[in-house]
Amino acid sequence: MEFGRVPESKLKTIDFVLPQNPPSNKAILSGKRVASPKVYLGCSKWGRSEWVGKIYPPKTSERDYLQHYATHYNSIELNATHYKVYSTRGIAKWAEKTQGTGFIYCPKMYQGITHERSLYGKEEITNEFLEGLSAFGEQLGPIFIQLSETFDTTRKKELFDYLKSLPTSLQFFLEIRHPEWFSNTDLHSELFSYLQEHKIGAIITDTSNRRDCAHMQLTIPKTFIRYVGNSLHPTDYKRIDEWIEQIEYWIEEGIEEVYFFMHLLDEAFFPELAAYMVDNLNTTCGLDLKKPTFVKKAWSLF
Repeated sequence: MEFGRVPESKLKTIDFVLPQNPPSNKAILSGKRVASPKVYLGCSKWGRSEWVGKIYPPKTSERDYLQHYATHYNSIELNATHYKVYSTRGIAKWAEKTQGTGFIYCPKMYQGITHERSLYGKEEITNEFLEGLSAFGEQLGPIFIQLSETFDTTRKKELFDYLKSLPTSLQFFLEIRHPEWFSNTDLHSELFSYLQEHKIGAIITDTSNRRDCAHMQLTIPKTFIRYVGNSLHPTDYKRIDEWIEQIEYWIEEGIEEVYFFMHLLDEAFFPELAAYMVDNLNTTCGLDLKKPTFVKKAWSLF
Protein backbone atom coordinates (compact mmCIF):
# COMPACT_ATOMS: atom_id res chain seq x y z
CA MET A 1 0.00 0.00 0.00
CA GLU A 2 1.50 3.31 -1.12
CA PHE A 3 -0.79 5.56 0.93
CA GLY A 4 1.28 7.76 3.23
CA ARG A 5 4.66 6.38 2.25
CA VAL A 6 7.82 8.45 2.53
CA PRO A 7 11.44 7.84 1.46
CA GLU A 8 13.39 5.81 3.99
CA SER A 9 15.63 8.82 4.64
CA LYS A 10 12.67 10.67 6.18
CA LEU A 11 11.53 7.97 8.58
CA LYS A 12 13.69 9.24 11.43
CA THR A 13 11.97 12.63 11.24
CA ILE A 14 8.45 11.25 11.82
CA ASP A 15 6.79 11.07 15.21
CA PHE A 16 5.28 7.59 15.18
CA VAL A 17 3.90 7.78 18.72
CA LEU A 18 0.25 6.78 18.67
CA PRO A 19 -2.26 9.39 19.85
CA GLN A 20 -3.96 9.03 23.20
CA ASN A 21 -7.32 7.30 23.26
CA PRO A 22 -10.07 9.91 22.98
CA PRO A 23 -12.39 10.17 26.01
CA SER A 24 -15.30 8.91 23.88
CA ASN A 25 -13.74 5.42 23.85
CA LYS A 26 -14.75 5.04 27.49
CA ALA A 27 -18.39 4.98 26.44
CA ILE A 28 -17.70 2.25 23.87
CA LEU A 29 -15.80 -0.19 26.06
CA SER A 30 -17.17 -1.87 29.18
CA GLY A 31 -14.02 -1.31 31.25
CA LYS A 32 -13.70 -5.04 31.90
CA ARG A 33 -11.92 -7.71 29.86
CA VAL A 34 -14.28 -10.03 27.99
CA ALA A 35 -13.86 -13.75 28.54
CA SER A 36 -12.45 -14.54 25.08
CA PRO A 37 -11.39 -11.48 23.08
CA LYS A 38 -10.97 -12.29 19.41
CA VAL A 39 -7.73 -11.10 17.85
CA TYR A 40 -7.03 -11.58 14.15
CA LEU A 41 -3.77 -10.83 12.40
CA GLY A 42 -2.88 -11.19 8.75
CA CYS A 43 -1.68 -9.67 5.50
CA SER A 44 -3.38 -8.31 2.41
CA LYS A 45 -2.65 -11.26 0.11
CA TRP A 46 -1.68 -14.91 0.22
CA GLY A 47 -0.06 -15.17 -3.22
CA ARG A 48 3.57 -14.33 -2.56
CA SER A 49 6.10 -16.48 -4.40
CA GLU A 50 8.81 -15.19 -2.03
CA TRP A 51 7.19 -17.21 0.74
CA VAL A 52 7.81 -20.50 -1.06
CA GLY A 53 10.70 -22.07 0.81
CA LYS A 54 10.29 -19.51 3.61
CA ILE A 55 6.92 -20.38 5.18
CA TYR A 56 5.37 -22.35 2.31
CA PRO A 57 6.95 -25.73 1.54
CA PRO A 58 9.46 -25.78 -1.33
CA LYS A 59 7.85 -26.14 -4.75
CA THR A 60 4.38 -25.12 -3.48
CA SER A 61 2.19 -24.36 -6.47
CA GLU A 62 0.26 -21.10 -6.68
CA ARG A 63 -3.10 -22.88 -6.43
CA ASP A 64 -2.10 -24.10 -2.94
CA TYR A 65 -0.93 -20.75 -1.54
CA LEU A 66 -4.19 -20.00 0.27
CA GLN A 67 -4.43 -23.23 2.21
CA HIS A 68 -0.81 -22.84 3.32
CA TYR A 69 -1.36 -19.17 4.21
CA ALA A 70 -4.19 -20.23 6.53
CA THR A 71 -1.83 -22.46 8.52
CA HIS A 72 0.25 -19.39 9.46
CA TYR A 73 -2.38 -16.63 9.84
CA ASN A 74 -5.95 -16.61 11.11
CA SER A 75 -7.26 -13.92 8.75
CA ILE A 76 -6.67 -11.88 5.62
CA GLU A 77 -7.51 -8.37 4.48
CA LEU A 78 -8.94 -9.45 1.15
CA ASN A 79 -8.06 -6.76 -1.38
CA ALA A 80 -8.91 -8.95 -4.38
CA THR A 81 -12.59 -8.08 -3.92
CA HIS A 82 -11.77 -4.39 -4.47
CA TYR A 83 -10.99 -5.06 -8.13
CA LYS A 84 -13.70 -7.53 -9.12
CA VAL A 85 -17.20 -8.52 -8.05
CA TYR A 86 -16.99 -12.25 -7.36
CA SER A 87 -19.87 -14.67 -7.71
CA THR A 88 -20.83 -17.02 -4.91
CA ARG A 89 -19.18 -19.79 -6.92
CA GLY A 90 -15.87 -17.96 -7.01
CA ILE A 91 -15.97 -17.09 -3.31
CA ALA A 92 -16.95 -20.64 -2.37
CA LYS A 93 -13.72 -21.96 -3.93
CA TRP A 94 -11.71 -19.88 -1.48
CA ALA A 95 -13.93 -20.67 1.49
CA GLU A 96 -13.65 -24.39 0.83
CA LYS A 97 -9.85 -24.26 1.16
CA THR A 98 -10.05 -22.87 4.71
CA GLN A 99 -13.26 -24.50 5.93
CA GLY A 100 -13.19 -25.56 9.58
CA THR A 101 -9.97 -23.72 10.44
CA GLY A 102 -11.46 -20.66 12.13
CA PHE A 103 -10.00 -18.53 9.35
CA ILE A 104 -11.65 -15.15 8.67
CA TYR A 105 -11.86 -13.15 5.42
CA CYS A 106 -12.18 -9.34 5.66
CA PRO A 107 -13.06 -8.24 2.12
CA LYS A 108 -12.53 -4.75 0.75
CA MET A 109 -15.56 -3.27 -0.99
CA TYR A 110 -15.51 -3.18 -4.78
CA GLN A 111 -13.96 -0.01 -6.22
CA GLY A 112 -16.82 0.37 -8.68
CA ILE A 113 -18.97 1.22 -5.66
CA THR A 114 -16.58 3.35 -3.64
CA HIS A 115 -14.28 5.01 -6.15
CA GLU A 116 -16.31 5.54 -9.31
CA ARG A 117 -18.64 8.54 -9.42
CA SER A 118 -21.29 8.93 -6.71
CA LEU A 119 -22.38 6.50 -4.01
CA TYR A 120 -25.93 7.16 -5.11
CA GLY A 121 -27.42 4.62 -7.48
CA LYS A 122 -25.15 1.83 -6.26
CA GLU A 123 -27.87 -0.37 -4.73
CA GLU A 124 -27.77 -3.05 -7.46
CA ILE A 125 -23.98 -3.43 -7.59
CA THR A 126 -23.78 -3.37 -3.78
CA ASN A 127 -26.32 -6.18 -3.54
CA GLU A 128 -24.42 -8.19 -6.16
CA PHE A 129 -21.16 -7.65 -4.29
CA LEU A 130 -22.65 -8.70 -0.94
CA GLU A 131 -24.39 -11.70 -2.49
CA GLY A 132 -21.04 -13.04 -3.62
CA LEU A 133 -19.56 -12.59 -0.14
CA SER A 134 -22.38 -14.63 1.39
CA ALA A 135 -20.54 -17.76 0.19
CA PHE A 136 -17.95 -17.19 2.91
CA GLY A 137 -20.58 -18.14 5.47
CA GLU A 138 -19.19 -18.18 9.00
CA GLN A 139 -15.76 -17.26 7.63
CA LEU A 140 -16.91 -13.77 6.64
CA GLY A 141 -15.43 -11.09 8.86
CA PRO A 142 -15.95 -7.33 8.65
CA ILE A 143 -16.34 -5.74 5.22
CA PHE A 144 -14.34 -2.57 4.87
CA ILE A 145 -15.35 0.43 2.85
CA GLN A 146 -12.42 2.54 1.69
CA LEU A 147 -13.11 6.04 0.40
CA SER A 148 -10.63 7.69 -1.94
CA GLU A 149 -8.40 10.59 -0.89
CA THR A 150 -10.62 12.89 -2.97
CA PHE A 151 -13.83 12.00 -1.11
CA ASP A 152 -14.20 15.18 0.93
CA THR A 153 -16.62 16.49 3.53
CA THR A 154 -18.89 18.17 0.97
CA ARG A 155 -20.15 14.66 0.22
CA LYS A 156 -21.24 14.02 3.81
CA LYS A 157 -24.94 13.46 3.00
CA GLU A 158 -24.05 11.13 0.14
CA LEU A 159 -21.88 9.09 2.49
CA PHE A 160 -24.42 9.03 5.33
CA ASP A 161 -27.22 7.99 3.01
CA TYR A 162 -25.15 5.15 1.59
CA LEU A 163 -24.06 3.87 4.99
CA LYS A 164 -27.65 3.93 6.20
CA SER A 165 -28.68 1.74 3.24
CA LEU A 166 -26.33 -1.10 4.17
CA PRO A 167 -27.71 -4.27 5.80
CA THR A 168 -27.39 -4.26 9.57
CA SER A 169 -26.85 -8.02 9.57
CA LEU A 170 -23.27 -7.50 8.32
CA GLN A 171 -20.38 -5.73 10.03
CA PHE A 172 -18.86 -2.83 8.12
CA PHE A 173 -15.82 -0.65 8.80
CA LEU A 174 -15.12 2.67 7.10
CA GLU A 175 -11.73 4.06 6.08
CA ILE A 176 -11.64 7.80 5.35
CA ARG A 177 -8.61 9.53 3.86
CA HIS A 178 -9.40 13.11 2.88
CA PRO A 179 -7.68 15.41 5.44
CA GLU A 180 -10.84 17.49 6.01
CA TRP A 181 -12.52 14.60 7.82
CA PHE A 182 -9.80 14.95 10.46
CA SER A 183 -9.07 18.69 10.46
CA ASN A 184 -12.71 19.85 10.67
CA THR A 185 -13.51 19.11 14.30
CA ASP A 186 -17.28 19.44 13.95
CA LEU A 187 -17.57 17.21 10.89
CA HIS A 188 -15.16 14.68 12.39
CA SER A 189 -17.33 14.46 15.49
CA GLU A 190 -20.51 14.22 13.41
CA LEU A 191 -19.10 11.41 11.27
CA PHE A 192 -17.90 9.32 14.18
CA SER A 193 -21.18 9.84 16.04
CA TYR A 194 -23.02 8.65 12.92
CA LEU A 195 -20.84 5.56 12.71
CA GLN A 196 -21.47 4.81 16.37
CA GLU A 197 -25.23 5.26 15.94
CA HIS A 198 -25.29 2.83 12.99
CA LYS A 199 -22.81 0.38 14.57
CA ILE A 200 -20.22 0.83 11.83
CA GLY A 201 -16.56 0.58 12.78
CA ALA A 202 -13.88 3.16 12.02
CA ILE A 203 -10.67 1.89 10.44
CA ILE A 204 -7.43 3.13 11.98
CA THR A 205 -4.69 3.52 9.36
CA ASP A 206 -1.16 3.79 10.71
CA THR A 207 1.00 5.08 7.87
CA SER A 208 4.11 7.24 7.86
CA ASN A 209 3.03 10.51 6.27
CA ARG A 210 -0.63 10.66 7.34
CA ARG A 211 -0.54 10.53 11.09
CA ASP A 212 -4.06 11.97 11.29
CA CYS A 213 -5.42 8.65 10.03
CA ALA A 214 -4.13 6.93 13.18
CA HIS A 215 -7.01 8.50 15.09
CA MET A 216 -7.46 5.75 17.75
CA GLN A 217 -11.20 6.38 17.96
CA LEU A 218 -13.64 3.51 18.49
CA THR A 219 -17.26 3.61 17.40
CA ILE A 220 -18.05 -0.01 18.35
CA PRO A 221 -16.21 -2.38 20.74
CA LYS A 222 -14.17 -3.68 17.80
CA THR A 223 -11.22 -2.23 15.91
CA PHE A 224 -9.70 -2.69 12.46
CA ILE A 225 -6.10 -1.52 12.02
CA ARG A 226 -4.26 -1.18 8.72
CA TYR A 227 -0.57 -0.96 9.56
CA VAL A 228 1.72 0.31 6.78
CA GLY A 229 5.31 -0.59 7.63
CA ASN A 230 8.63 -0.05 5.97
CA SER A 231 10.02 -3.52 5.27
CA LEU A 232 11.66 -4.25 8.64
CA HIS A 233 13.13 -0.78 9.12
CA PRO A 234 14.02 -0.36 12.84
CA THR A 235 10.99 1.92 13.27
CA ASP A 236 8.70 -0.98 12.37
CA TYR A 237 9.58 -2.91 15.51
CA LYS A 238 9.15 0.13 17.75
CA ARG A 239 5.76 0.83 16.18
CA ILE A 240 4.67 -2.78 16.60
CA ASP A 241 5.74 -2.68 20.26
CA GLU A 242 3.52 0.34 20.78
CA TRP A 243 0.60 -1.36 19.04
CA ILE A 244 0.99 -4.35 21.35
CA GLU A 245 0.71 -2.02 24.35
CA GLN A 246 -2.36 -0.39 22.82
CA ILE A 247 -4.06 -3.71 22.05
CA GLU A 248 -3.32 -4.91 25.58
CA TYR A 249 -4.98 -1.78 26.96
CA TRP A 250 -8.05 -2.23 24.77
CA ILE A 251 -8.35 -5.90 25.72
CA GLU A 252 -8.23 -5.06 29.42
CA GLU A 253 -10.85 -2.35 28.83
CA GLY A 254 -13.24 -4.79 27.17
CA ILE A 255 -12.69 -4.70 23.42
CA GLU A 256 -14.35 -7.69 21.78
CA GLU A 257 -12.56 -8.02 18.44
CA VAL A 258 -9.26 -6.75 17.01
CA TYR A 259 -8.34 -7.01 13.33
CA PHE A 260 -4.73 -6.08 12.54
CA PHE A 261 -3.47 -6.22 8.96
CA MET A 262 0.08 -5.54 7.79
CA HIS A 263 1.17 -3.78 4.62
CA LEU A 264 4.87 -3.55 3.76
CA LEU A 265 6.72 -2.03 0.82
CA ASP A 266 8.55 -5.33 0.36
CA GLU A 267 5.91 -7.97 1.04
CA ALA A 268 8.50 -10.72 1.26
CA PHE A 269 9.09 -9.61 4.87
CA PHE A 270 5.53 -10.04 6.16
CA PRO A 271 6.31 -13.32 7.97
CA GLU A 272 9.20 -11.91 9.98
CA LEU A 273 7.27 -8.92 11.31
CA ALA A 274 4.12 -10.97 11.90
CA ALA A 275 6.02 -13.61 13.86
CA TYR A 276 7.59 -10.89 16.00
CA MET A 277 4.19 -9.36 16.71
CA VAL A 278 2.42 -12.63 17.49
CA ASP A 279 5.14 -13.78 19.89
CA ASN A 280 4.87 -10.56 21.86
CA LEU A 281 1.08 -10.31 21.67
CA ASN A 282 0.69 -13.82 23.01
CA THR A 283 3.06 -13.12 25.90
CA THR A 284 1.72 -9.68 26.75
CA CYS A 285 -2.00 -10.31 26.31
CA GLY A 286 -2.27 -13.98 27.29
CA LEU A 287 -3.36 -15.05 23.81
CA ASP A 288 -2.69 -18.12 21.72
CA LEU A 289 -2.52 -16.76 18.19
CA LYS A 290 -0.95 -18.80 15.40
CA LYS A 291 2.12 -17.32 13.78
CA PRO A 292 4.22 -17.89 10.66
CA THR A 293 6.42 -20.95 10.99
CA PHE A 294 9.54 -20.90 8.89
CA VAL A 295 10.68 -23.79 6.75
CA LYS A 296 13.66 -25.59 8.25
CA LYS A 297 16.48 -25.86 5.75
CA ALA A 298 18.35 -29.12 5.51
CA TRP A 299 21.94 -28.00 5.53
CA SER A 300 24.51 -30.31 3.95
CA LEU A 301 27.52 -31.42 5.98
CA PHE A 302 29.73 -31.43 2.89
